Amino acid sequence: MDIIQVVGIGLLSTILILVLKEQKPMFAFLLATATGILIFLFLIGRIGTVLGTLERVAESSGMEMIYLKTVFKIIGISYIAEFGAQIVRDAGQESIASKIELAGKVLIMVLAVPIISIIIETVMKLLPA
Repeated sequence: MDIIQVVGIGLLSTILILVLKEQKPMFAFLLATATGILIFLFLIGRIGTVLGTLERVAESSGMEMIYLKTVFKIIGISYIAEFGAQIVRDAGQESIASKIELAGKVLIMVLAVPIISIIIETVMKLLPA
């Protein structure tokens, strides 16, 4: 039933934003941003539960935690970059939103280099000499 609460908050905020947009566009933007942050905070507990479960599975399988933590960082960067870009888009700044997305992609690529290196090394070991 959590989705009903999220949709309810979203619908209520949308109605208030539409009313405010005519008179006070800055307050409408602030309300939209606050709503996004509120929904994000609502979901943090759920995200923590999923991350904890994945961590336990990785530990029981003998996987090195450094790789899982890197994947978690990559996922976090993608969510935060998308969230930030959407807020900036709501303010009408498409070009800045694109730069935020580009920065997120570059940071993801930087974090992925060690994982890609391990994959290449593993493949090279499997190939006959």
